[in-house]
Amino acid sequence: MCNHGIHIMEEVKVIEIKKSIFEDNDRDADNLRADLKKRGVYLLNLMSAPGSGKTTTLIHTINRLKDKIRISVMEADIDSDVDAIKIKEATGVESIQLHTGGMCHLDAEMTRQGLDNVSIDNTDLVILENVGNLVCPAEFDTGAVRNAMILSVPEGHDKPLKYPLMFSVCDVVVINKIDVMPYFDFDLDKCKEYIHMRNPKATVIPVCAKTGEGIDQFAEWLLNEVRNWQNK
Repeated sequence: MCNHGIHIMEEVKVIEIKKSIFEDNDRDADNLRADLKKRGVYLLNLMSAPGSGKTTTLIHTINRLKDKIRISVMEADIDSDVDAIKIKEATGVESIQLHTGGMCHLDAEMTRQGLDNVSIDNTDLVILENVGNLVCPAEFDTGAVRNAMILSVPEGHDKPLKYPLMFSVCDVVVINKIDVMPYFDFDLDKCKEYIHMRNPKATVIPVCAKTGEGIDQFAEWLLNEVRNWQNK
């Protein structure tokens, strides 16, 4: 703006929207984690790309654990209730469907809304099967105690190099479909190396959800996690 030959720069208020969103979500996630801790409920956030075998892996895992701990499942999808029905029919545990309204992830507030519809007082473990996506879900803290992801062999052993954030936020990486490794030129040792480049502390568990190979190890990891969380 020019006034008598003097240029005056008007002040403009700049709002860092993304930063604000993440800060608000992190606070909501911490509060949710604290609430669940008081109630002795362990929340696992399970992520992966579409088609990795999340639901099949979950079914095998739940069937190994359901007589030892009480489990509920929240299935997040943009639409449909196929996975929630499949979990309920195959395991008998409580399973609800969360529709994200087109969003490619869940945040802490959306997770809390889902938990409001779970029999939380009769649950030790809630498994949140997040929307199938390797980008958005990794950016938002859901309030879970641990993040887990499933990487399937057909996706390639170099996925940790291409999606660094997803692998850096995950405490355990389940490598699924190991029965087809010979057909996809998948290097398991290289994959583990790349995962530990992103997260040196990550636990890596190779499995085959189709045959059940390796599922006992994942189920044991999860059972120990829940018991340690409840006994802290």
